[in-house]
Amino acid sequence: MASWINGYTAIVPQAAARLACAGLPSASIHRMLSTMSRSLLPPAVERYVTQDIPHETEIQKQLRAETARLPQAGMQIGADQGALLALLARTIGAKMAIEIGTFTGYSALCVATALPAGGKLFCCDISEEWTGIARRYWKLAGIDDRIELRLAPALKTLAELRAKHGEGTFDFAFIDADKSAYDGYYEACLGLLRVGGLIAIDNVLWSGTVADPSVHDADTDALRALNAKIRDDRRVDACLLSVGDGVMLARKR
Repeated sequence: MASWINGYTAIVPQAAARLACAGLPSASIHRMLSTMSRSLLPPAVERYVTQDIPHETEIQKQLRAETARLPQAGMQIGADQGALLALLARTIGAKMAIEIGTFTGYSALCVATALPAGGKLFCCDISEEWTGIARRYWKLAGIDDRIELRLAPALKTLAELRAKHGEGTFDFAFIDADKSAYDGYYEACLGLLRVGGLIAIDNVLWSGTVADPSVHDADTDALRALNAKIRDDRRVDACLLSVGDGVMLARKR
């Protein structure tokens, strides 16, 4: 999800966050969290963007505070990114949405709040423990009826949604899970989206390593390849934003 603690004092990338949801061993996660950075902005600007400017509800603040006490607190997205996701969902008039990688539910809380009455957000995750926290806050916010949590491998859930709802029936998707599987998530979500629908993909800068041709590992290579693929994909209009650890936006043509 990549996700982050309030204050952003850690030097970890949001990105490593949702890797746990994909079953990555905790030792591998913590190695990533200790060596990568969430943002390429100077610290003072980062604090301004993530703390001074975003507006959060009291429930969002409470969720952030509880998540900050977890050992995996670095998995929570920033308030700035939550505001971006909500703005995007509202701007396109999203009613049907998908999230891949939920953690404690902050991003889902932001997106579901932006949906109209009768809207639905399908959340894909595999952790009962972390999403248990999410469920409490969704209920507190009064938007739990807009969220359907699926605890199963994301590709399985996406295939089920396609079988039930058909292609071109969703408006918005947020991808923030295991990076090496991003291409598969992108293709599945693109098939589910209507024309004009939007995909937001987190951690596509991967602490800047995607811009360093000397860096090669499974996640970096996968993200670098996906960025180039989306750039050249005639099925979408795309833009890479330097929000947090990088957010790729792809609008289906």
